[in-house]
Amino acid sequence: MNVPRLPRPLGRRGTPRLGGLVALAAAAWILPYQLGGYAIHVVNVALVFALLAIGMGLAMGIAGQINLAQVAFFGVSAYATAILTTHSGLSFWLAAALAMVAAALVGLLVGVPALRMQSHYLGIVTLGLALGFINWTTNAEVAGGAEGISGIPVPPMFGIDLSSEYLYYYLEVVVFGLALAFGLFVVRTGLGRRLMAMRDDPLAAGAVGAEIPLLRMTAFMLSSLFGGIAGVLYVGLIRYIAPETFNIANMFLLLAMVVIGGRQSLVGCVVGAVGLTLIREQLVDYPTYAQLGFGAVVVIMVVFAPTGLAGVPARVRAAVDRRRGRAADRAELRPFQPYEAAAPADAEAAAGAPPMLEVRAVSKRFRGLKALDEVSLTVGRGEIRGIVGPNGSGKTTLFNVVSGFYKASGGRVELDGRAVSGARPYRLSMLGLARTFQNLRLFGEMSVKDNLLVALDRSRTVAIWRYALWPVGVLRQERRLNERADALLERFGLTEFAGAAPGSLPYGIQRRIEIARAMAGSPRLLLLDEPAAGLNGEEVRQLAEIVRSIRDSGVTVVLIEHNMGLVMSLCERVTVLAGGTVIAEGTPDDVVGDPAVIEAYLGDSAMAEMPLPTTTEVSS
Repeated sequence: MNVPRLPRPLGRRGTPRLGGLVALAAAAWILPYQLGGYAIHVVNVALVFALLAIGMGLAMGIAGQINLAQVAFFGVSAYATAILTTHSGLSFWLAAALAMVAAALVGLLVGVPALRMQSHYLGIVTLGLALGFINWTTNAEVAGGAEGISGIPVPPMFGIDLSSEYLYYYLEVVVFGLALAFGLFVVRTGLGRRLMAMRDDPLAAGAVGAEIPLLRMTAFMLSSLFGGIAGVLYVGLIRYIAPETFNIANMFLLLAMVVIGGRQSLVGCVVGAVGLTLIREQLVDYPTYAQLGFGAVVVIMVVFAPTGLAGVPARVRAAVDRRRGRAADRAELRPFQPYEAAAPADAEAAAGAPPMLEVRAVSKRFRGLKALDEVSLTVGRGEIRGIVGPNGSGKTTLFNVVSGFYKASGGRVELDGRAVSGARPYRLSMLGLARTFQNLRLFGEMSVKDNLLVALDRSRTVAIWRYALWPVGVLRQERRLNERADALLERFGLTEFAGAAPGSLPYGIQRRIEIARAMAGSPRLLLLDEPAAGLNGEEVRQLAEIVRSIRDSGVTVVLIEHNMGLVMSLCERVTVLAGGTVIAEGTPDDVVGDPAVIEAYLGDSAMAEMPLPTTTEVSS
């Protein structure tokens, strides 16, 4: 099968060349020598907004969390620094450190609503928190009320006079460079991949081990840290703060910067922030027209270029490729390389172990609808179990209960002898359960290889301290993960598609990618939900080969499938559901001839007229 190979998504390309970085650093270093006093002030303010935009981009574009409280993080840090230096007499940098802690704590607080709500509801909540902060700064005596706080001391720096905005620029540009490098480091390693997986499909991300609640909190904490840095730098630059700096107009200006620049690209967020800051200065005498213009541009970008300016080059390249009809750049799906069979000693050890999966009298109700009614089944180790039944019989609901997406109304689920009823999907993934979905749930904005890397990475979110304190360890882990991902791509014949977006590939290849991603977590139990749906005859044959090899490697497989030929030829035992209950269970020959099964599929009238098929007839 030949298909065009597409480039990697924007933001996941290789790091810039060293020469480009050196040239950019040199330009930044000599910039003050080309500017007047007011111009360098504008540049300093632009760098502050660029830091805010990076933090907002991490939360909104990378993690998919609507965050309209970025201006509040900015203000908390700025006001905390001002209050601690002017009221409490602390040194500037000690006050700044405490202000950063305060901003991070507020970020975690703002992230709490994200655990229970998403979409526009989260946007309303975060906007309300920003409005609450503005109201506090306007009325609180300690914050100076509408008059604000003045007399903030100049930050000391080894005898350097930072009251000069030219010298302060160098402090800002160094901090900005380090902050941007850290943000890019996060985005292009394991934590960033999990955040993007959560953005693309939180259900699928949880199924491959991403700790969704902690990741949502982490996104807001990262956003608040960048807001905190911006607040400290702003206070040190202006040495005066007032509520109008943190108003809603600036919040929506910041949002426009991120949307126009490209929310899924940190560099794009920086470009948008710097560009709009400079444009705003040119339109300072026309504030009404400026607001209308920014709003109109945001609407145009959302409709015609949702990935912002940062996404334009990739869209242009894709359009040129389509116009040219590039036939030379094609890739081919390679054969699957079977897994090594489990050792006989492992099989003997498994013989005396508890069943891999045991479902005991599980029920699931959706208000008045009973989707499952005391369903019980036991799946032994190393078995391929088929689950069949008419549409609406509760098959996928059973998978959702077993894999933690639904909480059972009654009954008990055990995995390898351990009770797991009610456990979250990411915890079940860590315990060795993996699944695919009836409707494909690949991470569409990530490459094929990144889809596998998300599942291969079994590190916990609480280990994010390594990003700040031990980045070398993160890089070493990245090297190991990439080696394993390459091996997995080779095994499933997907090497040629490593850099492609999954949605650009044929359906059969996407099905194979999903199975590869499920196997990336080295599961002990694999749940396959209609994996043959939409496949042609040859692809079904290849699927059967893959499933048998997975079972032979020691993985237990439970299969929901409507392709009865595949089920009867592949499964040792079959469980039949109808109306949310088990109506038959046994070998394929036993099940295919069961009158209750024929009635469930064909009805009473067909039972008397139709001869009962054999397994061989069904398989053929």
